[in-house]
Amino acid sequence: MKLLVDMNLSPRWVELLADGGVEAAHWSTLGAMNAPDAAIMAFARVHGYVVLTHDLDFSAILAATQGEKPSVVQIRAGDVSPDAIGRPVLDALRQMTDELERGALVTVDPSRTRIRVLPLQSI
Repeated sequence: MKLLVDMNLSPRWVELLADGGVEAAHWSTLGAMNAPDAAIMAFARVHGYVVLTHDLDFSAILAATQGEKPSVVQIRAGDVSPDAIGRPVLDALRQMTDELERGALVTVDPSRTRIRVLPLQSI
């Protein structure tokens, strides 16, 4: 699994992920800094990335399109720095690797992790 770190997260995430054994790239090294979220999602889908973000727009795109890929990992925390929530994110990535490879939306916050299999269905 390889992660595409969204612009709304620090490039420091790439180092933390690499130290944890996860291949990652920050969007700033791959595409235009002002690219719309839909373009980032399309790039991730074509190139086999899972998107790591703090932006709820990615889950909204998955819901609106009933997309099966790319998987998205959302961080829902006040402090989204790798120092503050890096460990729970790495734990979630390790525990949910199979689901993320098949297609999933994972939400990580300081107290819990939730997963929804893609495509998202109305509840």
